[in-house]
Amino acid sequence: MASIVLSLFLLAGESLAASLDTYEPIKARDVISKAFPEATQVTPVEGNRAIKELYAGDELLGYTYQTLDFLQTPAYSGKPLDATVVLDTEGEIRGTRVIHHDEPILLIGIPERKMHVFTDQYIGLAADQRVTVGGSSSETRVSVDGLSGATVTVMVINEVIMKSAHRVAVELGLVEGSGDVRPPLAQIKTDVFEPKSWQELTGDSSIRRLLLTRGQVDDSFEGTEAEGIDATPAGERDEPFIDLYTGYLNVPTIGRNLLGQDQYQWLMGELQEGEHAIAVMASGEYSFKGSGYVRGGIFDRIQIRQFGDTFNFRDLDYHRLSDVYAEGIPDFSELAIFIVRQQYSFDPGTEWVLELTVKRQTGPLDSEFQVFPLTYQLPDQYYTRPEVELTEEQWLETQPMWVQVWYQKKFQVAVLGAGLVFLLFILFFQDWLVKKPKVTRWIRHAFLTYTLVFIGWYALGQLSVVNVLTFVHSLFSGFKWETFLIDPVMFVLWAVVAGIILLWGRAVYCGWLCPFGALQELVNEIARKLKVPQYTVPFPIHERLWAIKYIILLVLFGVSLDSMATAEQLAEVEPFKTAITLKFDRSWPFVTYAVLLIVVNIFTRKVFCRYMCPLGAALALPTKIRVFDWLKRRKECGNPCRLCEKECEVQAIHPDGTINYQECHYCLDCQVTYFDDNKCPPLIVKRRGKRRGQNSPGRPEQIPVTEVS
Repeated sequence: MASIVLSLFLLAGESLAASLDTYEPIKARDVISKAFPEATQVTPVEGNRAIKELYAGDELLGYTYQTLDFLQTPAYSGKPLDATVVLDTEGEIRGTRVIHHDEPILLIGIPERKMHVFTDQYIGLAADQRVTVGGSSSETRVSVDGLSGATVTVMVINEVIMKSAHRVAVELGLVEGSGDVRPPLAQIKTDVFEPKSWQELTGDSSIRRLLLTRGQVDDSFEGTEAEGIDATPAGERDEPFIDLYTGYLNVPTIGRNLLGQDQYQWLMGELQEGEHAIAVMASGEYSFKGSGYVRGGIFDRIQIRQFGDTFNFRDLDYHRLSDVYAEGIPDFSELAIFIVRQQYSFDPGTEWVLELTVKRQTGPLDSEFQVFPLTYQLPDQYYTRPEVELTEEQWLETQPMWVQVWYQKKFQVAVLGAGLVFLLFILFFQDWLVKKPKVTRWIRHAFLTYTLVFIGWYALGQLSVVNVLTFVHSLFSGFKWETFLIDPVMFVLWAVVAGIILLWGRAVYCGWLCPFGALQELVNEIARKLKVPQYTVPFPIHERLWAIKYIILLVLFGVSLDSMATAEQLAEVEPFKTAITLKFDRSWPFVTYAVLLIVVNIFTRKVFCRYMCPLGAALALPTKIRVFDWLKRRKECGNPCRLCEKECEVQAIHPDGTINYQECHYCLDCQVTYFDDNKCPPLIVKRRGKRRGQNSPGRPEQIPVTEVS
């Protein structure tokens, strides 16, 4: 019997090794073959199967891994990317390439070959080398060239390649681990307690959630030997596979609300100094404990990862959680308390990841597995951290990715902030400004130039309907601030646009802050200076063409419900990426389309904005909730006076004199006319009446002109 068991173990060990020709995914295989053409065999490292040893016969050449197994940093799309990295036995990067991403700028926009040129710069760098994107190299840092139009994306690529390389190399003993900058251990505020319900604990991120559907799990095994095994029927893909929650119990506000006073005191009494308790709760068809767990064994379906280290749990680290007292808590099929022991030097104030492993059997002894991360960050109010002197560079390395991006883009944020403050000044004091037509026109053209050159071409702050779709989907799939904070320029713009819509409607963004809109308007102004003839669409046709952009928006939203990637491709109806983000450096079909729209705009102002822009349609929908109508009107507007209607370049004024705020671009031309007593017919009549009254003292008093706001 013993010999049979031994034989099975030997067979299992051999089955772990695989020929490079069968290694998946194929893109990773290509990276390995390029780095080590002589490599023939791939073998998982004992103790961490995410790392693979590369052999040529019996000779160990190096190691390979996929970054997604070590870092899940969200990129510009809000989703993490995956890269294959190959290290030699000295800890030097021999090959790396992004093998999967959801970045819209790289899906359609920047050719992937440019991204591969970018990642090729890492070949030859040591795993513990400090690398920055852009700037200049120094004695302690190496600089790599960025990728124009994809600044955030390449910064994320840089982080996942170098941080994961360092973590893996330290784990393998290829480089020293002292280079990791860690903050001093956080100290929990044990004397602070606040009663909170389940909804409040989940709402402030004291408890965090991972919801996996059966379809998501099936999709994760695509391209592996387990693809199609235990596949879910089409009608059941949206059913929960597991609904998993976790929380840090040492904090009284979390622990006492979940466990109750008695159970919490018992647990704190069980913990030794430096030990930490984690609650794990779940419902669904998948068990995080697993049916194969035996006493004395390891829980092989969950583990914690922090600072690149993984913490596994044994039976002595497990306590059954039977009673939960938080008000409003759901019914769970599994509840457990796990103890993180002293030896792991766990830091409760630093982000950690609860990793859930899902395995599928591909043979009697073979299986494929996928890891799903649940990221947890203890809210700041629950802990303090001792002050320590860190250099600016060291401090920055301890911060989340979005903080590093904000720090590097502080100049763009400052200049953008100054421009937005100036715009708010214009809007709040518009009644004073429009009384000076020449100054108003000069300021408007100057601001449009700033919008095009700085916000658009330099800071790449062109909003898109893709941002709207991403935000809407995040509300259903799990909203995370980090997804939107990763691009500071876009975040600031969206925050301001939200306020602008509340006060003024979509008009201000479309008329002042949209770089492509600014490009169209400036080109049209130049055309008018050159006496290019202008054409006006008849109003009955014009108001029907408005519907096109709403139809486009509806189609994009419908497609996004099935496939966000397809919706991003169809969103190329917006020429923003071509004209603004990539500055026309793109393949000819996209450039031709963008140029054609600009050429049409020479003869009729802002055709795309008025009739085709899905972003404008998305911003127009909430415009009805605006608080104020800032553009002034008179009862004479529309009947008998129709001057503003004729002068409105985007035809947002109806024949009856009312302004359609959903179509207005807030150019202020109608307000210039409104206050000009040499141009506005009602004011002219009023002025002449006053003169006649002064010349004929006995004449009856004239009826004053009525203003309507």
